[in-house]
Amino acid sequence: MYVRKRKGRWDSKMADKKLDSGSDDGSDEGVVGNVNKFAVVPPGYTGRPKKGHLIFDACFECGNLGRVDYITEYEYDLFIRPDTCNPRFRVWFNFTVENVKADQRIIFNIVNFSKTKSLYREGMSPLVKSSTRPRWQRIPAKNVYYYRCPDHRKNYVLSFAFAFDREDDVYQFSYCYPYSYTKLQTYLDTIEKRDLDYYTRELLCLSVQQRRLDLLTITSPENLDPDTAKKVIFVTARVHPGETPASFVCQGVIDFLVSNHPIAKVLREHIVFKIIPMLNPDGVYLGNYRCSLMGFDLNRHWQEPSPWAHPTLHATKQLLMELDSDPKIDLDFYIDLHAHSTLMNGFMYGNVYDDMDRYERQAIFPKLLCANADDFSMGNTSFNRDAVKAGTARRFLGGILDESSHCYTLEVSFFCYTTTTTSAILPYTEESYMKLGRNLAKTFLDYYKLTSLITPKPAASINMQQVRDKIQRRREWVNARRSSTNMRRSSRPHASDSSEGAREDP
Repeated sequence: MYVRKRKGRWDSKMADKKLDSGSDDGSDEGVVGNVNKFAVVPPGYTGRPKKGHLIFDACFECGNLGRVDYITEYEYDLFIRPDTCNPRFRVWFNFTVENVKADQRIIFNIVNFSKTKSLYREGMSPLVKSSTRPRWQRIPAKNVYYYRCPDHRKNYVLSFAFAFDREDDVYQFSYCYPYSYTKLQTYLDTIEKRDLDYYTRELLCLSVQQRRLDLLTITSPENLDPDTAKKVIFVTARVHPGETPASFVCQGVIDFLVSNHPIAKVLREHIVFKIIPMLNPDGVYLGNYRCSLMGFDLNRHWQEPSPWAHPTLHATKQLLMELDSDPKIDLDFYIDLHAHSTLMNGFMYGNVYDDMDRYERQAIFPKLLCANADDFSMGNTSFNRDAVKAGTARRFLGGILDESSHCYTLEVSFFCYTTTTTSAILPYTEESYMKLGRNLAKTFLDYYKLTSLITPKPAASINMQQVRDKIQRRREWVNARRSSTNMRRSSRPHASDSSEGAREDP
């Protein structure tokens, strides 16, 4: 049953009673919940929504859309719901539209972005899929505009035109490829069912909302002996929940390390990989862009994480400190996976050290990765000690871990990359994000100089006599078929009064 709302809007069971801000100035005050099967109708309209009266929904995992205003039958203003308990961050959107008419053309204006710089200026466009076409596609860049709008407090506005073509489809629009908490759990369950002796999944702790913080250990069983000296590489992802490409990169790392690839086998024999695929599961589930459930940017709280406000960070830091203090363990790498909203390609941030030898040593790995990954950019890679980054994992751990440890942030563009062989802009896909993860894992083989342990595949020997016999059999088959065809045609009765006659096989 639909309930009348102001400004030409209808609603069925609002997710949050505070959704309507009561403000007509285009601000996002009071936008605290996601729209739930929210029908938008013309002003003055009474009755149930007709076909073409769009119904918006974001009440699903990773969903985000806080408000919709009817402008005309062809145009709608959309408001991103800010991160929970933190109105500063409004970037991620993910919502569905249904009840459309075939060939219905509309313009959506997303009017309350919190960022001024964006890859939308460089040709990035929103993603769309529908119930009968489940593969994500980018809306053509020619239909997308990103501009500062005086009607919305001079905020930047993303406007895009779209034509619905199938009446019964449900359409979904998103800032980037979604990667949900449930998707991760399903993926990890699938690997666990393979019962691999070199893969261990542990529950490190629970989040504020009681979601799992998974810790994966990937290594040969003999490396788990507590008396054995070992080298450890620690990888984390999704401390910022809206940075979904980080999860695809992380999955690429995991996929490769648990595979039967010869390089993966050598890496497992010599290295212990510790991976936390989702540091902020609550923020991911809720559809936040940067913050946790309680509104904290977790990547600014590594110095003193609270066990009750930042439990996933607190548990991860404790584990890292234990590994670093173990004399049998060399914690060689800490790599935190992120996505970048203004730059292209994959690249790294590293730290600046007064010890010149240590500073130069940490430049080695990014250079090796650049040689292995076409989409990695040394030009965007930088080393710094900005004060505003002091609470990040890279900065904090770089200052507290053993001086032999290398701490990096690996960034990957939300949009695209270029290569050294072409100046063309190549949009990232889910697969190309995972490829970067595979290349990241492979690069450790070069760093640890283990390439000599890879047994090359023997070249396939060619038996020329077998090739000649195969060619001869093929010729005999062709000749026999032609002979059979000619015999059949010559046996047909000729039409004496026909000017055509029988045609020979060309």
